[in-house]
Amino acid sequence: MRNLINFLLKYNYWFLFIILEVASFVLLFRFNHYQQSTFFTSANVVVGAVYDVSGSVTSYFHLKSVNADLLDRNMLLEEKINNLEKALKDQQLDSVTINSIKEIPQTDYQLFKAHVIKNSLNMADNYITLDKGASAGIRPEMGVVDGNGIVGIVYETSPSYSVVISILNSKSNISCKIVGSDYFGYLKWEHGDSQFGYLKDLPRHAEFNLGDTVVTSGFSTVFPEGIMIGTVDDMSDSNDGLSYLLKIKLATDFGKLSDVRVIARKGQQEQLELENKATKQ
Repeated sequence: MRNLINFLLKYNYWFLFIILEVASFVLLFRFNHYQQSTFFTSANVVVGAVYDVSGSVTSYFHLKSVNADLLDRNMLLEEKINNLEKALKDQQLDSVTINSIKEIPQTDYQLFKAHVIKNSLNMADNYITLDKGASAGIRPEMGVVDGNGIVGIVYETSPSYSVVISILNSKSNISCKIVGSDYFGYLKWEHGDSQFGYLKDLPRHAEFNLGDTVVTSGFSTVFPEGIMIGTVDDMSDSNDGLSYLLKIKLATDFGKLSDVRVIARKGQQEQLELENKATKQ
């Protein structure tokens, strides 16, 4: 107790100074409107910053409950999706069909479901075998797509199976264009990375940007216009210097190809016969 009294006596001038300062500030800000307004404005800024930090800390510690809520919502959505897919399958449709045909005019094309039973990626000429053939209505020169984009063109069929020329094949030439442009070229694959192909013969005056979407042009009897192929990844000049050579990141992942759809275009055979007749004259 004596030490406390000695301490207070020793520093009594400092305590008196602090008390007088506090009293003066109280009187100053209480009875002067300008100083009062300035004080509250500054105080609001400080308090707001404190509340902001406090809110961030509180939000961080509530992340667990937020994540649990999101998980519950995701499970609910997945359940709804499963119910929808079940309903679609009952109607002979599924999500792959919907993704494959969302850009295809149904009045002009018919789709056949098929499953990949053999595939290759690393050959110079890659082929894909499907578990459906002529007895299912599939015939040569039909296009093949999956839920992401084009896969290839049917080459040969037997009653129960089909062999498809993959776009990862030196014989494959797919007419394509950049979305928003009427200029077109053709897609070729050079032996190497299965994730990339090359758009050749695109005129030099064609305008495009890296990241632009590449789709089928519709200038063939196989694929309708607008089927996804990929995106522009890089560019260079062609050997003749008259056109661009674009590196295309393919939308289809051939490493996990499974369910596909075969596109049958109405009137395709008639058009092929007419074009073949014209070229022989």
